Amino acid sequence: MPIGLSIPRADGPSKVTGAALYADDIRPEGTWYGATVRSERAHARILGIARDPAFDWTDVVIVTAADIPGENILALITDDQPVLCDGLTRHVTEPIALVAAPTRDRALAAAKAVRVSYEDLPFNLDPEVAEGHDQPIYGSDNVFKRITISRDGPVRQTSARHVHEGVYTLGLQEQLYIEPQGILAIPGDPDGPVAGRQLTLVGSMQCPYYIDKALKRVLGHHDYHVIQAATGGGFGGKEEYPSMVAAHAALLALKTGRPIKLIYRRDEDLRATTKRHPARIRIKSTVDAEGFLLDWRADILFDGGAYNTLSPVVLSRGILHLTGPYRADRVHMTGRVVATHTPPNGAFRGFGAPQAQFAVERHMDRIARELGIDPLALRQRNMFRDGDVTATGQALVDTGAAAVLDAALAAAAAPVTPPPPTPGARGARTKAGRGLALVFHGCGFTGNGEAAIRGTVTLEAWKGKITVLTGSTDIGQGTDTIFPQIVAEELGLSLDRIRMAPHDTAIVPDSGPTVASRTAMIVGGVTQVAAKKLALELGATGDALAAALDGLAEPVRVSHQYTDDGTHPWNPETYQGDAYPTYGWMCAIVDLDVDLDTGEVRYHRLVTATDVGKALNPVLATGQIEGGALQALGWATAEEVVLDSRGCMRNDRLTNYIIPTSTDAPEMVTRLVEIPYAGGPFGAKGIGEIPMDAPAAAVAQAIEFATGRILDRLPMTPERVLSP
Repeated sequence: MPIGLSIPRADGPSKVTGAALYADDIRPEGTWYGATVRSERAHARILGIARDPAFDWTDVVIVTAADIPGENILALITDDQPVLCDGLTRHVTEPIALVAAPTRDRALAAAKAVRVSYEDLPFNLDPEVAEGHDQPIYGSDNVFKRITISRDGPVRQTSARHVHEGVYTLGLQEQLYIEPQGILAIPGDPDGPVAGRQLTLVGSMQCPYYIDKALKRVLGHHDYHVIQAATGGGFGGKEEYPSMVAAHAALLALKTGRPIKLIYRRDEDLRATTKRHPARIRIKSTVDAEGFLLDWRADILFDGGAYNTLSPVVLSRGILHLTGPYRADRVHMTGRVVATHTPPNGAFRGFGAPQAQFAVERHMDRIARELGIDPLALRQRNMFRDGDVTATGQALVDTGAAAVLDAALAAAAAPVTPPPPTPGARGARTKAGRGLALVFHGCGFTGNGEAAIRGTVTLEAWKGKITVLTGSTDIGQGTDTIFPQIVAEELGLSLDRIRMAPHDTAIVPDSGPTVASRTAMIVGGVTQVAAKKLALELGATGDALAAALDGLAEPVRVSHQYTDDGTHPWNPETYQGDAYPTYGWMCAIVDLDVDLDTGEVRYHRLVTATDVGKALNPVLATGQIEGGALQALGWATAEEVVLDSRGCMRNDRLTNYIIPTSTDAPEMVTRLVEIPYAGGPFGAKGIGEIPMDAPAAAVAQAIEFATGRILDRLPMTPERVLSP
């Protein structure tokens, strides 16, 4: 049966042959191209928008806030972000107007010919002084959200108490999906699946229903549908931001009466879209002589940028992971996410947990260093075990910290394969280092989030096939491969009997967003229950079901919606209870060299052991882990977003925003540890984000081992490796 087998990717052939259609591949007849006029000021009143009289405007259409038929609001958590500026800009690159023209070059030229006049206002780019700053951006104090978590347990009696304090700083990180943001808006689609709809939107996205809900407010009606095209990566960057692109494309399409293609250039994508939230984290711990954690106090500060976007959930996940996989007798943690006049930050793989756990792991290294304790032994003494209670009061079961640690250590015992010589490196002074990090990651939405979303999956049996209808998208992680595996396994059918419906809001139900390591675990679980319902409806499984499918006189549909069984109580006001239904666990061990003359870090091997619950498709699971881990290695030593004095990204090219290439990737040894979760399909847990949590801290420990340099700030660029 298919579960546990590495079935080839369903989308593999179309992507390898070039048959897959991305947003920019779709060209309806009469398509015009859109472009965005963006603010050049961090904070200013807009005094006027004018056309350059020297430019030929005969075939150009302009859209401003005055053309929005509904509300000028990009609906998400908070109604604070406009679709187009209307009198005030709060960050550089904020959209002010839109243009459309018959060619992309003409649209870009027209956008440059729109003249915006401003009255500059004071602005603040520093999150450290944002709270209560006299330049209001959000609310009365510039704080998007605050959270406090406390748990007072009995403290061990000891005469020796050691206090350790540290500050850990993490910068912005760009998602850098291979395909830039892009949406095609088609007015009136008589040949589409819902003939007569006023508008069809096709594009690169993670969450079609986010766009569906946002457009209802912008357009003032619901006479449209949203279709996901083949999507070249997302990593969170295509969670909420495509709603902005879709709104802009829709407005242009409605004003011109033509199909509008709005595809960002790479430099615009880098400057204007959301990034990983920067963070400053302070930790103060008290331990006994053996290093057991007695008291853990931490504060996390995130920079949300000019608008709220998803900042509250980033803070939530960040603070919930701010103890790492370790128990302490007493815990007190505070967190804030504040507003600044920088482009808004948003979702990025792990959203808050990677920042928090880098700080935790570096603090554990600090304790070990200052007490003279082996860092591995310190982790083993403090790591969570079954029956331990988290800072929110959740009693842990099926805890995997020891299992992944042991698996990683065993895999790392093998000798490292010597790397090929680097050209021109003869005589270079290098030192080798090894580092280890241990993390956990809450799977799915926090607390009762799933109960609020109530994601739905529908199965349709007809003409010998079963079609899976779900709003959960495939952005490279393999959704369209594993969902058929789940259905085929549950029903005892061959995979050729199962197919996926297009991710079109006119056809598929809202399964909740494709985020938060929830797709396989939560939506996959809903899919499995829907398959059980279908078997009951048809009264058969296996060969008998195959025969029943072939004999159906009309389609048979069943749906299942997620329901909360009440086994994981959570209080969102006090942040007490079961923060997540289950946790994944990972240990990463990295071997590297540091060039003592240039500060360059060269990775040789990365060993990971990850609790995946059940590997539904081992090759896809391994690919998720290795891809995420390489992304984390880039964040560790190379990826630095540099802002100018206005808060605008300066290094907006792939020549100066550096990510790892295939030549930078080390040997990867990936171990899948299976500690099944009863609530997941066949025991599966979410694994999309946890690979981002561990590697950077392991790299910092390895650099410290090799050179003695203590680096508590990301990224650890060569300049920082060499700095005194």
